[in-house]
Amino acid sequence: MATCKLHLLVLSTLLFAGTTASAQQDSLLLTVDKLFELGMQHSLQLQADNIKQAVAGQQQHSARAGRLPDVQIGLKAGVVGQPIVWQHGLNNAVYPDAPDWSQNYAVDFTQPLYQGGRITGTIRKADLERQLTELRTLTDQSSIKLNLLNQYLQLFTLYKQHEVLTRNIEESELRLHDIRRMKEEGLITNNDVLRSEMQLTNDRLSLQETENSIALLSQQLDILLGQDENLLLRPDSILLHQSMTLQTYDWYIEQAYRSAPEMRLLYAQTEQARNDIRLTKAASLPSLSLYASNTLARPVSRTLADMYNNNWNVGLSLSYPLSSLYKNNHRIKAGKLTLQLRKNEEEQQMQRIRVEVRTAYLRHQEVLQRVDALQLSMRQAEENYRIMQNRYLNRLTILTDLLDANSVRLNVELQLITARTRVVYTYYQLRKACGEL
Repeated sequence: MATCKLHLLVLSTLLFAGTTASAQQDSLLLTVDKLFELGMQHSLQLQADNIKQAVAGQQQHSARAGRLPDVQIGLKAGVVGQPIVWQHGLNNAVYPDAPDWSQNYAVDFTQPLYQGGRITGTIRKADLERQLTELRTLTDQSSIKLNLLNQYLQLFTLYKQHEVLTRNIEESELRLHDIRRMKEEGLITNNDVLRSEMQLTNDRLSLQETENSIALLSQQLDILLGQDENLLLRPDSILLHQSMTLQTYDWYIEQAYRSAPEMRLLYAQTEQARNDIRLTKAASLPSLSLYASNTLARPVSRTLADMYNNNWNVGLSLSYPLSSLYKNNHRIKAGKLTLQLRKNEEEQQMQRIRVEVRTAYLRHQEVLQRVDALQLSMRQAEENYRIMQNRYLNRLTILTDLLDANSVRLNVELQLITARTRVVYTYYQLRKACGEL
């Protein structure tokens, strides 16, 4: 028995040392708004999304540059070979005098006037691609926020568990003190003392496990938020008291169809498919351009006189791709099938949204009811524990009944904490489903 008490004393000392070390560790009070701000700021996935947006922005500028004229400047310089002239068949060749050096300076200008909608379609395609990257970023943001909130609520639950276990240990210590006093007075046996000490040891082990879980989950969030890994994060308790106005199920469905990033992304992809069809059809239309050029060259090309010659021209260029009449038919049909596929994906996403919203909506109502039920159970468990404690002190019941009553009270309180955090999580799930997160 002395060995058992020694082991309990050593274990209690180690647990107390671990608790003290945790208390001395630096901590940071973290609100939900700050959680989202730091999460968005340090997310590597969002940084990649921002780079993709920048690329899409440059592609927009490149597409708009298609409206600008093409200007080319050319320079040719080289050695002129000795010309040979045959005036009578291939006999009696004549080698006229010619300059040894040639130069050619040219400026060409081309302004597209009509391209069958190809330039406008290309610009529209670049704009849609930029919109798609922005919508993908919004989709990633909402998913990251919900994931951060889930870990945040887990951390919040652990801190509440820590408070409950700490209070329970304090009460257990006081109860153990009373039991030892009753043992000294000969009112109870030493078995009750040992049972109480074992229960207290288990509670301290649970407390240590909770502290370790807090440290590990804080480290995970620290990494995601760009903070020092050894910093203990403390959630803001005001989270459970924020206003949560619940709308109707139909309102969430309509809002999700209109504002959910996933839905808007599919709408943009459908519009992109329509634009691709217009671009394919534009390839079958004629092109009209205005051109102008000026050339300064020496020697004169006909006489080979060593003189500069300048000429310019202005005109219109019209071309019609006849081959597109039999080459683009299959491309247009493929584009129309792609458009049908995009519309089908929209309908599939609408079905998923209805399931997601319905699930979150019912789970939210369910957990609200669970909170009400657990609050009643908590009051009943408190009253049951008070009765059993009084009966035990008056030697009307055994210690096992008292410990069972305390265990029931502890479990109900922990369930109530979990249910309250689930209320917050399901509410934010609804907000994410309808594009408000």
